[in-house]
Amino acid sequence: MIEILADNPLLTLFIVVAGGAILGAFPFGKVRLGAAGALFIGLALSAAAPELGDGMAIVQSLGLALFVYTVGVGAGAAFFSQVRRQLPLMATAAVCSVLGAVVTLLFAWLLDVPRALATGLFTGALTAAPALDAASRIAGSGEPSVGYAFGYPIGVVVGILVVSMISGRAWRGEKDTPSLVGQGLTSISVCVNRHVNLRNIPEWREQRVRISYLHRGNTVRVAIPGEDLEVDDEVVIVGVPADVEAAAQHVGTILDIHLADDRSNVDFERIVVSNPDLASRTIAELNLPATYGAVVTRVKRGDLDLLARDDFALQMGDRVAVVVPRDQLDAVQDFFGDSERQVSEIDALGLGLGLVLGMFLGTVTLPMPGGAQFSLGPAAGPLIVGMLLGALRKTGPIIWTLPEAANLTIRQLGLLLFLAGLGLTAGPKFASVLTSSMAWRAGLLALVVALVSCLGVVVAGKWINKLSAPRTAGGVAGFLGQPAVLYAAESKVADERISSAYAALFAFSIVVKIILVPLIWNL
Repeated sequence: MIEILADNPLLTLFIVVAGGAILGAFPFGKVRLGAAGALFIGLALSAAAPELGDGMAIVQSLGLALFVYTVGVGAGAAFFSQVRRQLPLMATAAVCSVLGAVVTLLFAWLLDVPRALATGLFTGALTAAPALDAASRIAGSGEPSVGYAFGYPIGVVVGILVVSMISGRAWRGEKDTPSLVGQGLTSISVCVNRHVNLRNIPEWREQRVRISYLHRGNTVRVAIPGEDLEVDDEVVIVGVPADVEAAAQHVGTILDIHLADDRSNVDFERIVVSNPDLASRTIAELNLPATYGAVVTRVKRGDLDLLARDDFALQMGDRVAVVVPRDQLDAVQDFFGDSERQVSEIDALGLGLGLVLGMFLGTVTLPMPGGAQFSLGPAAGPLIVGMLLGALRKTGPIIWTLPEAANLTIRQLGLLLFLAGLGLTAGPKFASVLTSSMAWRAGLLALVVALVSCLGVVVAGKWINKLSAPRTAGGVAGFLGQPAVLYAAESKVADERISSAYAALFAFSIVVKIILVPLIWNL
């Protein structure tokens, strides 16, 4: 059997991926290994037959490049748009990463752990697979991979335990924004009892509500932004309940009937944004009121129903709620695309070019203390380029962003290939360390690094940054960059601030850890 696998490396690779999927789905208490199951299956096979790792380096690099690039593209827009608001949390992640590096150096000295193994333990305890690539390139051996394999499950368990303890806590965070979950959006019909221009309604002017239907006399149409409302007009106001009620008080009295129920002249439809020309364009730039007499009131993105502010930038796959004259409905659907199939497709030119630029950046060498050189490699290069292109979204006809479903699929495939290739190349060294006296020291180092770093994020989030418990839990998950930890936090409480903090820190923390790897090695 070993001979068959050695002669068929692709068969070996897919066996590792399939076996890893089975192992990753198996629950160890509340912990699931997920994609990391491929790492341990690969380690077991290559420990038994070292020749199975021949030629897997290219698979490892390919998987890593796909993973980090899609992470960067997915997080780029959120990262740059939320830099100011998330700056305290990002500073915390950077400080805690440095703290983890200091603890690594200290315990490596106290426990007499080799530097290459300790560097891998640092990347494993903080579950930073891209940083492992940097460690392996600098060390020039398989020891960092062994350290990663030791530290990874410890980091995952610590992260899950920490977020499970804090995500449902009652502290609200004085400096945090309130959650959108639970508020939802509502719409009511109001009878106007005084002459008023829409601009004179504070909630409309501040983009906290949208006004869609307008019933005047015997005509029902879409309200034109900035128009005058007359006495006895009837309008529909959309927004968060508190803002809707406040706007209604400025306009008139709430009606028992709802104008949106009458679709004889004006329709209300959810339409999928699949037209690539609309990617990254704001609601205001669409100019729907002037072109079609229509208005967008809400945008469904993932599980969130968001108010369609004028400055809201659309993404492929968004579902927009449009109030539109019935005779213009087909034209508006064509304008947005409204195609599920097109949303699932990717721009091959954008993906290929982005990876090319990322790999080129990865070849750039940087000077290090002591005369050594360090290249960004297939980890940091595609990640940084992906973040920049994700924030840029589009250049002429080239769309850099990926539909959410496609991004997650490619990301998962890349991570599986990377971990499978990694396991198949590191097995022999892993087996030798596991059976030696070094095992308990490596495990202790990883445990302390993970605990100190994660608790540092919690302490800073609650007492220094004054953030809510859900955002702090999301910060821990993003700091580790671990989907299993994110899932543990979201399973405790439904709050969009968890995923927001995760997205803001995911790519940023990976970059910081990659930068710290050569410092740990050279100090």
